[in-house]
Amino acid sequence: MIKITFPDGNVKEYENGITALAIAQQLSRQLAESVLAASVNGVTFDLNRPVTEDATFKLYKWDDEEGKHAFWHSSSHLLAEAIEALYPGTKFGIGPAIENGFYYDIDLGDRHLTDADLPKIEQKMLELARSKETFTRRDVTKAEALDYFTKKGDEYKTELIADLNDGTISFYSQGNFTDLCRGPHLPDTSQIKAVKLTGIAGAYWRGDMKRKQLTRVYGITFPKQKQLDEYLRLLEEAKLRDHRKLGKELELFMFSQQVGQGLPMWLPKGAKLRDRLEAFLKKVQKEYGYEQVITPHIGQKELYVTSGHYAKYGEDSFRPITTPQEGEAFMLKPMNCPHHCEMYKFKPRSYKDLPVRYAEFGTVYRYEQSGELHGLTRVRGFTQDDAHIFCRPDQLKTEFIHVIEIIFRIFKALDFNDFIAQVSLRDPNNKEKYIGSDENWEKAESAIIEAAAEKGLQTVVELGEAAFYGPKLDFMVRDAIGRKWQLGTIQVDYNLPERFDLEFTGADNQKHRPVMIHRAPFGSMERFVAVLLEHTAGKFPLWLTPDQAVVLPISEKYNDYAAKVVETLNSADIRASLDDRNEKIGKKIRDNELKRIPYLLVAGEKEEQSRSVSVRKQGEGDKGAMPLAEFTAQIQDEVSRQLNAL
Repeated sequence: MIKITFPDGNVKEYENGITALAIAQQLSRQLAESVLAASVNGVTFDLNRPVTEDATFKLYKWDDEEGKHAFWHSSSHLLAEAIEALYPGTKFGIGPAIENGFYYDIDLGDRHLTDADLPKIEQKMLELARSKETFTRRDVTKAEALDYFTKKGDEYKTELIADLNDGTISFYSQGNFTDLCRGPHLPDTSQIKAVKLTGIAGAYWRGDMKRKQLTRVYGITFPKQKQLDEYLRLLEEAKLRDHRKLGKELELFMFSQQVGQGLPMWLPKGAKLRDRLEAFLKKVQKEYGYEQVITPHIGQKELYVTSGHYAKYGEDSFRPITTPQEGEAFMLKPMNCPHHCEMYKFKPRSYKDLPVRYAEFGTVYRYEQSGELHGLTRVRGFTQDDAHIFCRPDQLKTEFIHVIEIIFRIFKALDFNDFIAQVSLRDPNNKEKYIGSDENWEKAESAIIEAAAEKGLQTVVELGEAAFYGPKLDFMVRDAIGRKWQLGTIQVDYNLPERFDLEFTGADNQKHRPVMIHRAPFGSMERFVAVLLEHTAGKFPLWLTPDQAVVLPISEKYNDYAAKVVETLNSADIRASLDDRNEKIGKKIRDNELKRIPYLLVAGEKEEQSRSVSVRKQGEGDKGAMPLAEFTAQIQDEVSRQLNAL
């Protein structure tokens, strides 16, 4: 017999070799019909896989990320089976589950897949799913695995197998399809009831531009058709909220091929929006004792060699800039932290001087492949709302908690109310990816976990997601239509202070190392604005929006009065513009509502005579005529209340 410990602490005994599905069936028939995977001692298991030792145990359903992962991973195998049935001889790369669905990279030889082929593949997937094909796991030797795929002529799988250790390899089969896979998978295909293949893209094998470009087929599946229908509705909503579309319509930012891919340029309205976000954060930071600094856009290559960034990220950076002086090379700044470490060393520090808090809106540059660039969310030049805190070890938890408080204020001010905190730790099985001693990593990880618990944060732990120099707390936000974004990060670092030989004199008159906290509540201004645009659909809070009001004269006859209204509003620190185009008032109203301007002010004969405006509020329609002075006071009061609440 084996002992199974459930999440509530209850312990039951079962026969050795029982499956997770059998345990679920004994608990509840209804539960067994809805579970998709299980956790056995922290490892996600197939429901049909035997449990052969005492274990902590948890069942995953559709609402669990692990459940969705098993569902979509199984769906990627179903996609591959359908493609192999329709296009014999296809070779297969990898087919993982992703955040929303799955994909499979395939080599069709001389054939080309188009969007017109996708419905046929979808129908084949549904046909196979209805056959209730069982997913069967089989552990194989490395020799067996190589022999199977060599005979099949699939060089992609044989290359993957060559990198694996014997004794760790498993196959999964369903119907006539067998794949190299670790799992987990569903018991069978029958739970896959709704299928949508969402697109086709090119993908270099193993991300190497020198290798063959494969065809990547994206898809998503659901246990119910109505869930797919809702997802497709949200996709249409996401298209309307696309920050690239809104950024162009609202004249916030632009890209130019002449300037270069991935290098955004902020137009006047976008620059003012950024200015207000920066001013807000600077105000909050001042309350917490930060000092603003400015560092250069470049640094000597040796600076990043010392920090470790060159060894870890040199391949992803722009090439060094050489000068006429032999041996001298600079790099576009990929990170702000090495510069701030040098600032800390500017003068001797006492334990009484700490913490030192440097903040900078610093622009950094990283080389992203052109195929990975995406609007403002993936760029080659971006500005981090960066800060680095140098503190004594006894100050670490307090400082970390203060950063959490700053992030809370930002999320509250901008209506990001649905979020969890991800504790990103080292991969214990791959420590060579990181720098620093085990002792320092353990201290840093403990500090983050304790601070998060003290603030009552809902957290998830992700192994292998730490920065190379330290663990971090990442804030994962869900936007208005349920998509998840990573916004805001806090990192604890014992390693850079050692690499830069940072010191302070303690109360014992001895030299000690400070601890370093890296933090960026926005993350980057570019990415944050992109997420904010999509979250709000371009309808920013009044204190932040680029245009708070637009004045619309009914005809050219009232342009002069309308211009005076704009002048009055601007002098009262209200951002107003004039639409004096020779167009009908109805068109002007429609056009400006599409620009998400909160207040539309109509000016005609009655308004001129009474020094008033007819007010339309975005999303609420006509509010009637109002004396200009009254409207001005109302807007000032609304903005003041919003700012005071920040």
